[in-house]
Amino acid sequence: MSGHSKFANIKHKKEKNDAAKGKIFTIIGREIAVAVKEGGPDPANNFKLAAVIAKAKANNMPNDTIERGIKKAAGDSGSVNYENITYEGYGPNGIAIIVKTLTDNKNRTAADVRSAFTKGNGSMGTPGCVSFMFDEKGQIIVDKEECDMDADDLMMTALDAGAEDFNEEEDSYEILTAPDDFQAVYDALAQAGIPMVSSEVTMLPQTYVELTDEAALKSLQKTLDLLDENDDVQAVYHNWDE
Repeated sequence: MSGHSKFANIKHKKEKNDAAKGKIFTIIGREIAVAVKEGGPDPANNFKLAAVIAKAKANNMPNDTIERGIKKAAGDSGSVNYENITYEGYGPNGIAIIVKTLTDNKNRTAADVRSAFTKGNGSMGTPGCVSFMFDEKGQIIVDKEECDMDADDLMMTALDAGAEDFNEEEDSYEILTAPDDFQAVYDALAQAGIPMVSSEVTMLPQTYVELTDEAALKSLQKTLDLLDENDDVQAVYHNWDE
């Protein structure tokens, strides 16, 4: 059990408000398109697509929207080709930041990400410069208020399905899996009727860094806000202890 709220701190979440919810759908739509092109339209035979569908459902994307996205990607050979590119760098006081993007213009995206780091008094680094400080994990968050199952029963359900760890936070439960086991655990929880606030394969920092200097806090927030506003940015992970 853990007392540190990873749900609040693992990354700067785009879905902070209603305006961002529409952007989440756009982001997931791109991920669906890429997953279908790489592995086909059948989630049973395409783990990446299955994971994106799980993420879409956790963000309350309507089923018909998901299905339309899959059909469009499967039948539209002339659609825009997106490329996954990950950038790494440092914010104020050495805060580690990972930026995952999906872009149709590498030069534009690289310039925009570099600008976000620079304007926040940080710097973009080389591939691998901070990723070693993070672990890739499947992460499922369950809201305590929405879950009728006892904590011990929920933990056993998750562990029996292949989860690696179960943490109880103040207002939620966190279930961690290896990336390859994420889908099996998600399916087991869904079949058990467990309501999931968030479910995705993410990057968890091994340690967190506190910021107490007001100027540094403002600089870091500026970088995170600029990245949030960029349509090419799919996710931002950092080790700031908010």
